[in-house]
Amino acid sequence: MEAVTFQALDALVTGYLWDDYDTLAAHKTRPALIICPGGGYHWCSPREKDAPALEFLSLGYQVFILDYTCYPQDMSNFRSLRELGETVRLVRERCQQWHIDPGKIAVLGFSAGGHLAASLGAFWDDPTVGLPDGTRPDALVLCYPVISTREFAHEGSAQNISGGDEAYRDKLNLLQRVTPGFPPTFLWHGGQDDCVPPENSLLLAVELRKHAVPFEYHLFGSGGHGISTCTQEVETPDDICRPWPALCKAWLNRRFQFTA
Repeated sequence: MEAVTFQALDALVTGYLWDDYDTLAAHKTRPALIICPGGGYHWCSPREKDAPALEFLSLGYQVFILDYTCYPQDMSNFRSLRELGETVRLVRERCQQWHIDPGKIAVLGFSAGGHLAASLGAFWDDPTVGLPDGTRPDALVLCYPVISTREFAHEGSAQNISGGDEAYRDKLNLLQRVTPGFPPTFLWHGGQDDCVPPENSLLLAVELRKHAVPFEYHLFGSGGHGISTCTQEVETPDDICRPWPALCKAWLNRRFQFTA
């Protein structure tokens, strides 16, 4: 395994990469997963960094963790979204060096990181945002995501990302930003989440279906917020929600036609 770091504008990206062995001909080229931790756009939660990264690394993926800019730094002009877009662009640009299939790049986000990931799905081709070519992810994985900045909003995330600008806050209400070009999406939420209400993912699923975007959605009967991989390692064991990585792997592998 190789660890790499690089800058995506002002953000630090850490990657965990499988080595390329001649004896592993079937795995010369792998899918990639870019992880956006949660933290209410106030910090990037450590619980949602290495644990999921190593889990998906073990499933055969090249994995990257994005430490994007958070409040109280200036969050205007889609700053953290531009960092995520640049990360996707750079991973595609270096796909040969890192043994990645450029058409199999997924972005995974937890909570506010889910809002960031979904924002890339919504705004990748919006000329008012001005992201460069090559930033559309091939799939999204949204884990108890913040989606709405109005009804059912996580107020801290909405305030931090908008800086109190009401027009900007409205633009970042992703329930109004789904189009047929939104990437295929895997969503899951804990049914007992009292921080980011499950209506965020449920209503997004409704919009995805309305626009004929392929998706898979799991609303578990239990599970609070910030539970990451749902293991003792991250101090949030949850047997009900724990199957989500396996369900996600099966969905991604079907989409990417990848056998780990």
